[in-house]
Amino acid sequence: MLDFSFCNPTRVLFGRDMFPQMEAHIPVGARVLVLYGGGSVVRNGTMARVLAALSHHEVLEFGGIEPNPSYETLMRAVALVREERIGFLVAVGGGSVIDGAKFVAAAALYEGDPWEILETRGSKIRAAVPLAAIPTLPATGSEMNGTAVITRGELSTKRAFRSEHVFPVFAVLDPTLTFTLPPRQIANGIVDAFVHVLEQYLTYPVDAPVQDRFAEGLLHVLLDVADVTLAEPENYDARACLMWAATLALNGLIGAGVPQDWSSHLIGHELTALYGLDHARTLAVVLPATLQVRRGEKRAKLIQYAERVWGVRDGTGDEKIDAAIGLTRAFFERLGFETRLSGYDLGRDDVSALLKALERTHGASYALGENRTVTPDVATAVFGASL
Repeated sequence: MLDFSFCNPTRVLFGRDMFPQMEAHIPVGARVLVLYGGGSVVRNGTMARVLAALSHHEVLEFGGIEPNPSYETLMRAVALVREERIGFLVAVGGGSVIDGAKFVAAAALYEGDPWEILETRGSKIRAAVPLAAIPTLPATGSEMNGTAVITRGELSTKRAFRSEHVFPVFAVLDPTLTFTLPPRQIANGIVDAFVHVLEQYLTYPVDAPVQDRFAEGLLHVLLDVADVTLAEPENYDARACLMWAATLALNGLIGAGVPQDWSSHLIGHELTALYGLDHARTLAVVLPATLQVRRGEKRAKLIQYAERVWGVRDGTGDEKIDAAIGLTRAFFERLGFETRLSGYDLGRDDVSALLKALERTHGASYALGENRTVTPDVATAVFGASL
């Protein structure tokens, strides 16, 4: 097991009736800004519940945060926080809204150009406005980590940053808030959480059985609840399992003391930035291709994944790997995902544009992944395998 330092300061308030406990964790007298997305939280009554829980605070609202939150929109929220002397943020929505709130929290107190936060991946953040998260979509785990991904439309780029200063103070996880979500969004959440686990699990062995077994358990839960939670959107137990699994998939626990990959995410970000594909949809395309191209360096963990997660016991090592990749692809497709670029009418000309975008984001001689082996040549092969 690798050396690690693990700390997660986010308090989780989980269940149907936790909204009334929110206000006890917000400083008395703090002016609160509630951030949200396109308005569904207003129409379905979630916002009314939030405002009722904040009845002893002065509350302002900022809506319109997009999927793949845009830097341009968020900078308007930053101006509002500064002008109104906001002391606490509450993000109500999916991972994009929570990610956006993290950027707003950091940028509002940042003394330089806020774009530097993204250019330096968060390393220059020294303080942030405290925030809370109320996720309405189980997917990203953003409600319990210090990571965010922001899109800047004028540059056609998508950047990630991380800072201990933007961990939510608390998160309210109420599975009933997800009951009215469209099946497409729930499917996105399942795949997003599944790949989050794989990015931390499918690397190379470091004798970390605790982390491996935690990761495998989360994968089994996601496989077990996927079909039932799509078929029965108001099945509380299934939706609760999905929500908690998605949170645990990226709260730092299973990634502590083990190598992590994340190249599929970084490659997928360019698909979103250039073509507007849902984040999870990009992962369903890139991940199987990545596993195929990099099967040699991931061999031991791929065989373990085949045996422990998919129950593949027979055959050679290569046959087990083939089965694991095929079953992963089939799982995504069963949930309604395309797993090839051609499914989105993208071809070799688009691959050239994607490779150029990767170079713009990461530099001409980038080296991604747990072994820093995902160079431009390997990325080219991954895109080729995804056609």
